[in-house]
Amino acid sequence: MTHSRAYRLDEIAAKLGGELMGDPGAEIRRIATLESAGPGDLSFVSNAKYLGQLRDTRASAVVLAKGHRNATDLPRILCDDPYLYYARAAQLLSPEVRPAPGIHPQAVVEPGAEIAPSATVGPFCHVARGARLGERVVLGPGCTIGEGAQIGEDGRLGPSVTIYPSCVVGKRVLIHAGAVIGADGFGLAPEGGRWIKIPQTGRVVIGDDVEVGANTTIDRGALDDTVIEDGVKLDNQIQIAHNVRIGAHTAMAAKVGVAGSARIGKHCAIGGAARIMGHIEIADHVTVTATTFVTKSIKSAGTYTAVLPAEPGREWARTVANLRSLDRLSKRVSELEKRSKPKARGKR
Repeated sequence: MTHSRAYRLDEIAAKLGGELMGDPGAEIRRIATLESAGPGDLSFVSNAKYLGQLRDTRASAVVLAKGHRNATDLPRILCDDPYLYYARAAQLLSPEVRPAPGIHPQAVVEPGAEIAPSATVGPFCHVARGARLGERVVLGPGCTIGEGAQIGEDGRLGPSVTIYPSCVVGKRVLIHAGAVIGADGFGLAPEGGRWIKIPQTGRVVIGDDVEVGANTTIDRGALDDTVIEDGVKLDNQIQIAHNVRIGAHTAMAAKVGVAGSARIGKHCAIGGAARIMGHIEIADHVTVTATTFVTKSIKSAGTYTAVLPAEPGREWARTVANLRSLDRLSKRVSELEKRSKPKARGKR
């Protein structure tokens, strides 16, 4: 939940920096796009191709790159990175409102749980014995916190989040509705045509300033821990398998799947629906584009892609037919190369 108040444009510049041009008293209440903005709105241009929309926008003020200072006569703030400035301005204009501290009468808190006086436990939550909630932690309705689990100060859980026993969540972590932290990894051993479950005795350990999207699942380790380092951002409906380690400040878009024991470096960007095989390593500062299938380790920083773009059905069928014939064509080329090589001359 958020609430907003009005700011003068010069107040925003004083708090967030930037060079102010035009009316410093322009009143700003919210952030909006150039197309939808009206009086009281602050908009921004982070890509030069949208500068033309400045002619028609009804925004009260805009945020522009320093090089675009003359692109409009509207009141404006000039900065190095308009997109980042927009993010900061949005936080300023729409700060989160934390609910009043306390434990709802319809919550269940078992003896031995430690809950800070400033924490909030919503209705229908269950906090097991030995669990610890730090200062200003907020549990939305229906959350389950397992035995011995820990949540650091200023953590916030949306409705129906489950934290399994012994898992550790750091400070200022935001976990959205329906996420599951610490379910069993997919560990099975075959025996005589059936599967024997391998107990998953590790934990999930989440660092500080992490965000976990709605319905994302992070499995506990089989023996060692699954580790999500500081500043990682996970979108909705992501699957992180057991014993994975994700380096600090890596971001993943929706529906990424990471198989067991993969190691992903720091400051990586993983596009939506990408798939990462287990037991491989990805270096720091790697970008994996959307829907890419990573089957082997990536040892150098850079951008990696392995996907065919969409095309009409008949063309795709032709492409598949050609792919299926590649092995046969490769053998024919090898045979032709052998035949075309001149025969070695005998010694005289």
